[in-house]
Amino acid sequence: MIRVGILGAAGYTGGELIRLLVNHPDAEIVFANSESNAGNPVAEVHEGLYGDCDLKFTSEMPFDKVDVVFFCFGHGKSEAFLKEHTIPANVKIIDLAQDFRLEAEGNDYVYGLPEINKERIAKAQHVANPGCFATCIQLGLLPAANMGLLTDDISVNAITGSTGAGQKPSSTTHFSWRTGNMSIYKAFTHQHVPEIKQSLRQVQGHFDVDIDFIPYRGDFARGIFATEVIKTDLPIEEIVEGYKAFYKDARFTHYVDKPIDMKQVVNTNKALVHCDKYGDKLLVTSTIDNLLKGAVGQAVQNMNIMFGIDEAAGLNLKASAF
Repeated sequence: MIRVGILGAAGYTGGELIRLLVNHPDAEIVFANSESNAGNPVAEVHEGLYGDCDLKFTSEMPFDKVDVVFFCFGHGKSEAFLKEHTIPANVKIIDLAQDFRLEAEGNDYVYGLPEINKERIAKAQHVANPGCFATCIQLGLLPAANMGLLTDDISVNAITGSTGAGQKPSSTTHFSWRTGNMSIYKAFTHQHVPEIKQSLRQVQGHFDVDIDFIPYRGDFARGIFATEVIKTDLPIEEIVEGYKAFYKDARFTHYVDKPIDMKQVVNTNKALVHCDKYGDKLLVTSTIDNLLKGAVGQAVQNMNIMFGIDEAAGLNLKASAF
């Protein structure tokens, strides 16, 4: 049994992680840390867990009693936490923030995208879980990179649900503003672009063009739907063959022959990808659940790989038909 500790357990990602792990056949939650909710039942904060979980939040962090710790902090807090606390060297870490995603001297965190780094993840002590937008966009582009097609600027548009902004309310997340509304933010400057470029460079061997990424806030709670436009003269039949070959062994990422939609993946750890060709323009669509394949679902997938168990353990979730 994998003994698990969760830091930052009261937020959206913490709640989704607990939801997965209470039903995981090979994992046991030892502690769910939250300073502000210490002593309170987890189900009073994550109300979807009523009847499923009698765990209470704690301010304690007994790292000597766990095999792996999930960091469900906001960006920048993981690095700060590790400067103030010591986690035993034998305890694995899976960080859901962006603090360690980019390769740098002294950074031993493996970038946790199983579709390209599964063997490295299996040997890793520390894993940096990819960002939600980054996961969706990369899964749309990586097969094209593998075919050497990314030689011109790439146009990307992607829309995400309100849970992507976290649990703390803001002027752009409350219902009366979000419902029936749509807006862009961080156009061309989104923080996930560097990690996308890093992975594309890894797969293609070089990558020195721009990703013109425009993110949108959507009028829904969860999910990401992305479009990526690539210039190429390669016939669509060869492109589709390349996409299918790239993902033939991927447990959760699937190429689909017909157009896809977001509802097919919400509440699952799946990613779906589809391609269309218009003249010399390849239109790729990709979609994921931002809280699952874009966050804790992928984190649990990484945990499974790190501990050498079934990659899909605890993740056989089904999308709703409606």
